[in-house]
Amino acid sequence: MTKKIIGMDCPGCGIQRSISLLFKGEIIDSFLMYPGLFPLGFLLFFLTFDLFYKVKGTEHIKLWATIITIGTIITSYIIKITIF
Repeated sequence: MTKKIIGMDCPGCGIQRSISLLFKGEIIDSFLMYPGLFPLGFLLFFLTFDLFYKVKGTEHIKLWATIITIGTIITSYIIKITIF
């Protein structure tokens, strides 16, 4: 929808197709469709885990997981709009 309105992809474009491919068992295709899905999945899993179990150093893990997730999404978006 965003591509139709403004003429370019958004940073989240492809996440639904990537999730669909992941559920079909096509892990490599899922990663190629939207590389940010895997670090995002880890971040969401860890945030949920942290609600129930307290582990030492969780603040550092949350910080680095967030940085890696955002970095992956931004990097893949820049690659997508410059190359494709």
